[in-house]
Amino acid sequence: MIEILVLQALANDVRGDMRAALVPFERALTLAEPEGYVRKFVDEGPRIVALLQAAAKRGIAPGYVHRLMADFHPGTASGEPHARQNSVNIEPLSERELDVLRLLATDLDGPEIASQLMVSLNTMRTHTKSIYTKLGVNGRRAAVHRAEELALLSQPRAR
Repeated sequence: MIEILVLQALANDVRGDMRAALVPFERALTLAEPEGYVRKFVDEGPRIVALLQAAAKRGIAPGYVHRLMADFHPGTASGEPHARQNSVNIEPLSERELDVLRLLATDLDGPEIASQLMVSLNTMRTHTKSIYTKLGVNGRRAAVHRAEELALLSQPRAR
């Protein structure tokens, strides 16, 4: 549905009707924001930049639009997406993964983290591997650094 709405918006933009383009585009942003979808927008390349700029001017999903705009290199006139390593956390971390991530940021070792969470060491390692994959990193320090960049460690715990 999001992809269809984005394509409708782009079609209206190509016809020169930005007002009509923003109707499906706003709906696409509304549907995509809770899940943090980025690829559906960035994959459209520079054509999407004008829509994002118009949405920003109208105050449509300002935080999310800003996040999407950050995935385009600010220095290129064409608005080509730049290849930022680990630019987006495509899949959100589960609550349990966030628990593990918070403990990875401490001085506790693996067995101590597992004990603290009352899970087996193997379960803790499985969560850790999933965190690394989702954050696009290969180690504990990199995961903590990436989590700090994304402000994941400062998020309040949901319960």
